[in-house]
Amino acid sequence: MEISKIQQFLRDHAISEVEAIIPDMAGVARGKIMPAEKYAEDEGMRLPEGIFLQTITGEWPSDDSVINPSEIDIDLVGDPSTIRVVPWAAEPTALVIHDCFYDDGRVVPMSPRYLLRRVLELYAGRGWRPVVAPELEFFLVDPNTDSDYPLKPPIGRSGRPETGRQSYSIAAVNEFDPLFDDMYAYCEAQNIDVDTLIHEDGAAQMEINLIHGDPLELADQAFLFKRTAREAALRHKMYATFMAKPMADQPGSAMHIHQSVVDIKTGENVFSTEEGGPSSLFFAHIAGLQKYLPAAMSLFAPNVNSYRRITRYNMAPINVQWGYDNRTAGLRVPTSGPDARRVENRLGGADANPYLAIAASLACGYLGMIENLKPSDPIAGSAYELPFALPMTLADSLRMLSGSKPLVELFGSRFVAAYSAVKESEYETFLRVISSWEREHLLLNV
Repeated sequence: MEISKIQQFLRDHAISEVEAIIPDMAGVARGKIMPAEKYAEDEGMRLPEGIFLQTITGEWPSDDSVINPSEIDIDLVGDPSTIRVVPWAAEPTALVIHDCFYDDGRVVPMSPRYLLRRVLELYAGRGWRPVVAPELEFFLVDPNTDSDYPLKPPIGRSGRPETGRQSYSIAAVNEFDPLFDDMYAYCEAQNIDVDTLIHEDGAAQMEINLIHGDPLELADQAFLFKRTAREAALRHKMYATFMAKPMADQPGSAMHIHQSVVDIKTGENVFSTEEGGPSSLFFAHIAGLQKYLPAAMSLFAPNVNSYRRITRYNMAPINVQWGYDNRTAGLRVPTSGPDARRVENRLGGADANPYLAIAASLACGYLGMIENLKPSDPIAGSAYELPFALPMTLADSLRMLSGSKPLVELFGSRFVAAYSAVKESEYETFLRVISSWEREHLLLNV
């Protein structure tokens, strides 16, 4: 009998355990750890369908319409292209990311990984193949075991924490060289293709860029990188956090998505004409992003904290203006040659599920291309001077998503209903918390 790619990998690397995982709605890795021999028998496992409905606080929505009353199991089938070693594990361990199916072979529409596949199939049906390159920002912070206390920058090798902002500082990155040495080694072992590492604007805030490529592969890499960064930081007695706005006096953390589209047959960038200029599809893609991103905002800003990042003059976009090499705009067109013409979507927070954010970004551009939309004129000045054009709360974002017929049809009503139920449940849980600001300013004054 022919040996499968997964079985061959397990043998070649003398793997004794397998982490069989899926990304849930929040991008959290869930699944099982299994003996390698047992896993190899089926190259998959079963989990309750409701795993996609678990909130970030560990609860479930009260909306009975999105929960199967039978609490059925689903089949998880390992994707052979995702198998990797787990470099920090004590025993020889591999991880495999899974796709999800019902017993009759139907895909599970609530799966974030499937949603991205669904969008990519729409592009393929038109003869197009998207290319993306995510950029992820994150903070290193001191361990925080009491959530009532604010986060603080960690101590570097100099023995001192950062107090000011150190954009692009090499010395500031060098403060954490031992941590980054481990992080790079972990990434290399997992085939996570990190292009560059820079120090961002905030204190101990970093950014990594992933090398451009296939959207599903890049979503897998971004998903795994978050866990990798956290594991590396813990081994150096720090936390790595991808919260969108972890500290009040520091900028937020983003996940920018560079995206372009190539013709499947020719491999040419459809955003450029034969003469090298911008094409009509390029402008239509931008227009689609402008029209539909506000309604898709909950997929880029999925948590209550996400909206603390979206503030004027604070390194984050507040609208869907676009411009050439303009970082104040929500949509930036970097300087490039015709082959590399692309759009950078700057709306997303680092807390976004990479599968959902990439799927939503490509979906909005796709709608613009098939509807032949026209964008606004590019902005030359500061987009911060213009009005807000994005929802400012999670509740508003969810209402806009449910009210957008084109997005609901593209994503599927089952996914939108499930996603909305999860996020509404999280929002209701948050509203039960009374903050220190409320006690400080309202207790004796109102």
